[in-house]
Amino acid sequence: MFRPYSIEPMRERDLMDVVEIEENSGLNRWGYDAYRRELFTNQNSIMIVARNLFMGPSVIGFFAGWTVEDELHVNNVAAHRDYRRVGIGRSLMEAAIDEARGRGVAQVLLEVRASNESAQQMYRNLGFSFVGRRRDYYRLPTEDALVMKLKMG
Repeated sequence: MFRPYSIEPMRERDLMDVVEIEENSGLNRWGYDAYRRELFTNQNSIMIVARNLFMGPSVIGFFAGWTVEDELHVNNVAAHRDYRRVGIGRSLMEAAIDEARGRGVAQVLLEVRASNESAQQMYRNLGFSFVGRRRDYYRLPTEDALVMKLKMG
């Protein structure tokens, strides 16, 4: 299947686009410096982008996570507001999970806004299940997070 984007490692030049997507996605704010620090100093990080192959913004989605022992923790995944619901989030998640599998990861954990039913459905379609709730985890607006887990086979 043809995709109008490629999945590639995140580069420093992508960070302004990543921050803009973050700010328009309802994620807890990391900001430029945190992404840059992860990119350059955390050897356990997985930082990837969906790069637009056509006109428009260069970066149309991103994934930021890290591996700890045998676990991948998903920190942030989001698509540009004009490119949502076309499979970018799923493609980023699949690429990150493949990378983590190569690093010997046995499980993937993430938090998702309790109100974000479309993301929850995507994660369920990838094999994740609900394992917990974190009260008042998100800010602006304050909202619970649902904890989801994928056991790797």
